[in-house]
Amino acid sequence: MIQAFLVSAILLIIGVLILGFRIFFIKNGEFPNIHIGGQQALKDKGVHCATTQDRDARKTKVTDNNQVYTEITKL
Repeated sequence: MIQAFLVSAILLIIGVLILGFRIFFIKNGEFPNIHIGGQQALKDKGVHCATTQDRDARKTKVTDNNQVYTEITKL
C-alpha cells in the first residue's frame, strides 16, 4: 500500500516538474500566452477574442439599423 502511494507521488512530482519546466528552470520564465489576443499573426489580421469584440461592440451606440448591416457585411 505504501509502495503504491510513493510511486504515485513520485510520478506526480515528475509530471509537475515536466509541465512547469519553463516556470521553474528558465530565468524570467512564464506560461505561454495561448489566447487569440496574444498571437501576433491574428492581431495583424484584426482578429480578436470574443470578449474583446463584445466589449468593443458595447462601446458603440447603434442608432441606425443600416449601420448594423454595414458593420456585419464588412466582416
